[in-house]
Amino acid sequence: AELRDTLPEIGNATAYGASERLRGDLVVNNLTGFAVTTNRVFLKSDGSSWRPLAHIEDIARAFCVLMEADRSLVHDEAFNIGATEENYRISDVAEIVGEVTGAEVVLSDEAFNDLRNYRVNCDKIRRVIPAFEPQWTLLAGIAQLYHAYRAAGLTEATFFSPRYFRIGHVKEQLRSGAFDGALQPAAA
Repeated sequence: AELRDTLPEIGNATAYGASERLRGDLVVNNLTGFAVTTNRVFLKSDGSSWRPLAHIEDIARAFCVLMEADRSLVHDEAFNIGATEENYRISDVAEIVGEVTGAEVVLSDEAFNDLRNYRVNCDKIRRVIPAFEPQWTLLAGIAQLYHAYRAAGLTEATFFSPRYFRIGHVKEQLRSGAFDGALQPAAA
């Protein structure tokens, strides 16, 4: 409880980046994975919504810096993790993915206006904790994902399997009996 009492409240921008437990359902990972496996950047929405985006390494770096910060600077404080300049419209993300991968940007015939629309100001963490400076830009992160997906030989079937999509993974775990209906581990 003592450590919990000293930690600040943290709000992350939407994460992206290569990892062992990649989330394929997050916007940058998803658009890049779709581009690599189908040669199309497929927009299911009209792309007008905004998202704050942060590379997973920058998020981890922020956690480390905040845990090591002087308690008087972070106690009972809230910090948005990311960089204010890394807020993007989904359509702009798609265009960058297309530029990096060479894939064509395609709008779904059923595209809709996604009401999840938000921008986040992340200036406070950089002002209060100068040791935190994000290292990644969206362009560099998409390039990293592109090269990682290609190096792994990612296929459409693999990418869209439950392994990389949270809802599909949870449903698979429920079907296998690993979790009960309340999403608690099944009794051994």
